[in-house]
Amino acid sequence: MSLRTVPVTFAEACRFVAEWHRHHRPPRGHKFSVGAAQHDVLVGVAVVGRPVARMLDDGLTLEVTRVATDGTRHANSLLYAAAWQAARALGYRRLVTYTQDGESGASLRASGWRIVASRPPQPGWSRPSRPRIDHGTADIARSRWEPSS
Repeated sequence: MSLRTVPVTFAEACRFVAEWHRHHRPPRGHKFSVGAAQHDVLVGVAVVGRPVARMLDDGLTLEVTRVATDGTRHANSLLYAAAWQAARALGYRRLVTYTQDGESGASLRASGWRIVASRPPQPGWSRPSRPRIDHGTADIARSRWEPSS
């Protein structure tokens, strides 16, 4: 199969996410990104950054904010495993990610992750004091995942 991890720049990861991610736009920033390649062709990316939830942003926790693939088998699992391995190598002690209600999480389970919390649907980021544009991800329940150490 020759599926392997490769380094990717933030710009490369954002271009890939813009083309292949089902329901999110590219993130605003990252700590690092990792790619999956097959026969020297980029087939997936994982973008890892600071946790979106401020209560998780303790300096020792990161979040996989995007994973996108072109559908290549096992690319998602490879990327989640590589993200955790890289985060640990950098000294982080915790890595989290989220799936939306209706997503199976099969790739996460295959790479040794487990559900640690269920988050109820939220109305979105917009508040009267700070209006935000809805990007179609509000009012969806989510599950928070972490790798099994």
